[in-house]
Amino acid sequence: MKYVVTLNGKNYEVEVNECEAVVTNVSDAVAAPVAAPAPVAAPAPAAAPAPAAAPVAAADGTKVLAPMPGAILNVNVGVGSAVKAGDVLIVLEAMKMENDIVAPCDGVVKQILVSKGSTVNTDEVLVVL
Repeated sequence: MKYVVTLNGKNYEVEVNECEAVVTNVSDAVAAPVAAPAPVAAPAPAAAPAPAAAPVAAADGTKVLAPMPGAILNVNVGVGSAVKAGDVLIVLEAMKMENDIVAPCDGVVKQILVSKGSTVNTDEVLVVL
């Protein structure tokens, strides 16, 4: 199964294959397979990390949208802040997971439309760059 994983603002495509041994430490990956392999459950799609917020270019700036419904845990920027692509703008909690909402491009924060503790819906505008 192939997944896209976002780590530190960068997307990586990973492929998960069924194996005979359960690896709990990367250094154990070269260990010999177990004689009787335990069945491995396929991860649910909801367990995959959330995609980065989708930017929408507009005449008045680039709008950063919520990729899913959730609660705003933290707003890391202020109006007038200069940001670079990949900088964490907002931390969104959804399904008991913290999701970093990152800047899709370099820019200056023009508007912040949410505050800590507020709830948002999918595709709601969070920040305008």
